[in-house]
Amino acid sequence: MNKNENLTVVHTRSALRAEIEASRSTGDGKVALVMTMGALHEGHLDLVRKAHELAQTVVVSIFVNPLQFAPGEDFEAYPRTLEADLEKIESVGGAIVFAPSAEDVFPAGAPMVTLSAGPLGQILEGKTRPTHFAGVLQIVSKVMNLVQPDYALFGQKDAQQLAIIKQMVRDLDMQLEVVPVPIRREPDGLAMSSRNQYLNPAQREQALALSRALEAGRAAAAETKLPSAVIKAAREYLEGQPGVRLDYVALVDPLSFAPFNDGKSGTAVLVLAAWVGATRLIDNALVVVGK
Repeated sequence: MNKNENLTVVHTRSALRAEIEASRSTGDGKVALVMTMGALHEGHLDLVRKAHELAQTVVVSIFVNPLQFAPGEDFEAYPRTLEADLEKIESVGGAIVFAPSAEDVFPAGAPMVTLSAGPLGQILEGKTRPTHFAGVLQIVSKVMNLVQPDYALFGQKDAQQLAIIKQMVRDLDMQLEVVPVPIRREPDGLAMSSRNQYLNPAQREQALALSRALEAGRAAAAETKLPSAVIKAAREYLEGQPGVRLDYVALVDPLSFAPFNDGKSGTAVLVLAAWVGATRLIDNALVVVGK
């Protein structure tokens, strides 16, 4: 365990529990949890900042979860920058940082009892990455059980993941509040992502097509109010961009992820995914249609 005035770094479940129990015994006793895979950027730090607004004790987990990577995905190449991550966390107020090994998280090897995201985990991201959400829920539920937070904060950028985690918390009667935090973007509109590090300068420019496709969809919503026009505008923009290979574009309900079809009105989320070179990126934006 490493400890200074603002930052305590623990690597085992037992040390984590001891630090949380000690922290709960002072002040308001509230705990907020931020779960990450490291390679932190300002979007992650927004989660930590919000966590400090909600609770006296903030726990940040840093763990590259092998269960949410399918064979052939970028588990081995995923950036691991613990020392830099710790400096960034400390710069926004500090925390208890849980940075375990895979052996400590899964001491018996691959878990025998697993979670399923159900139908919501089989569409869009789940269709392209069929094992992804089960792996996400496995680690999220485990860390939630270890920390027992009052609040757990997640970025809106992973909109489908956010919806699935909210559903898990409801279905399993987990005693915590899931708090969404808005997407942090670069000045030119690119959604911040740890995977942006994979992009070369030319690909970085091509990746702007994702946020611009969302803008095209929003413009169509303002002009026509039709969900089908929103999807068409975003899709056509992406399909016309060099170096970008579309995976999906959809307009869905923010909670159920049911399709938003013509005739339906309200606030929907426009979600999309595309490859830029070998890097797969996602983005989304809230859109008001039918009103």
